Amino acid sequence: MKTASLLMGLLAGILFGVATPVSKILLSSMNSFQLAGLLYIGAALAFLPYVAKNRLKELSWIRATAKKKSIVGIVVFGGFLGPLFLLLGLSLARSSSVSVWLNMELVATAILGVAFFKDHLDIPAVFGVLLTVAAGVVMSFQDGFGSIAPALFVTLACFCWGIDNHLTAIVDGASPKMITFIKGIFAGSTNLIIGTLVSGRGFPLYALALALLTGIVSYGLSIVLYVSSAQHLGATRSQILFSTGPFWGILTALVVLGESMSIYAIIA
Repeated sequence: MKTASLLMGLLAGILFGVATPVSKILLSSMNSFQLAGLLYIGAALAFLPYVAKNRLKELSWIRATAKKKSIVGIVVFGGFLGPLFLLLGLSLARSSSVSVWLNMELVATAILGVAFFKDHLDIPAVFGVLLTVAAGVVMSFQDGFGSIAPALFVTLACFCWGIDNHLTAIVDGASPKMITFIKGIFAGSTNLIIGTLVSGRGFPLYALALALLTGIVSYGLSIVLYVSSAQHLGATRSQILFSTGPFWGILTALVVLGESMSIYAIIA
């Protein structure tokens, strides 16, 4: 079971990582609210068949659970604020830079875990956190002072997802598929409505299809894999595996978007 959980955490990171450069492309067709909404609606759609089949059992658990506040927190921080802050940062910076900054989610999860969720970090975990911080600092120096605003947005996203990670790990009686569906429907719809009202316009059909597909794969399947891993390994340890995702985001940005990056940032 431990090996399977390790592999699920790693695959979750890969699928999530490639979403950043794809989202950068989509931001040319829609605003951050709209894209955040569509990504999470796509995640919900991925598990609509499961929810339709198991709705009675799942809804019974939700009504009976004493962790309703945790579920609300997952929706607000993980589904609404997290992706919104990420895409606001992505709209102001290169995809490869944001991919590196996303590793701050590991730092945020570790800090929150030690401070509020009674997590304990061993020496290798502390070393990994320090390396992550160093990578973010190197990346910021490479991009100059103009990177401060997007870096702050991405850091806020990472802390939102850090809260989401810990709340998800303690809501262990719920199906990961149901958690993802609830998060996607409520938070995704809210962001999409806000974004459409703000922009006053729609978006091309191809952008809609690509955004939903990205949501299904990178925010649906990826999140469920992460949740399954976190419930067996704990939020901080599974987050270390998940944090390999930005590497795949950087690689995709270099190949698909033609972005450049200094060797120092890649090494860091």
